[in-house]
Amino acid sequence: MDLLTTVFIAIGLAMDAFAVSLGIGATGQCDSRRARFRLYFHFGLFQALMPVIGWAGGLSIEHLIRNFDHWIAFGLLLYVGGKMLRTGLRHEEESYLGDPSRGRTLVILAVATSIDALAVGLSLAMLRVSIVVPVIVIGVLTAALSWFGLHIGNRLGLRFGKRMEVIGGLILIGIGLRILISHLFGA
Repeated sequence: MDLLTTVFIAIGLAMDAFAVSLGIGATGQCDSRRARFRLYFHFGLFQALMPVIGWAGGLSIEHLIRNFDHWIAFGLLLYVGGKMLRTGLRHEEESYLGDPSRGRTLVILAVATSIDALAVGLSLAMLRVSIVVPVIVIGVLTAALSWFGLHIGNRLGLRFGKRMEVIGGLILIGIGLRILISHLFGA
């Protein structure tokens, strides 16, 4: 597989992480360099690891997850997006309580935004493509686009405040719905 094709695949896979980063950046909860680093690093890491898992598992794992991987991604994004939406709609000053760059929330977001990369890894195994270059490109581009999303989202959040938390939650729920619909109806 040529490098240009790999870059396009990586950009396609990174779009969910970019959109989630945009939403999280808008909430202002990842305002420290360390929190932003944790988020974009883990998005890139998980996006790089999932194709490796898919590639290594080849066809033996694919039949086990193909029927419900979209439900897992949808459920995880609905959970986190719903929490952001609820707190964004509250009239109190308190915003989303969990730090999205730590613990369970970070893992949920990283898995939910990278589960499609598992299928890409399976495809690469079937095509007998070396996994090294695609994994590096996918991981680096996802981390870079996530950083960019956090940066832009933060600027939007400073300008529009708590409304951006509602929008961020809706973005996560929308991504989950898109994943679910595309798997159920092949759209």
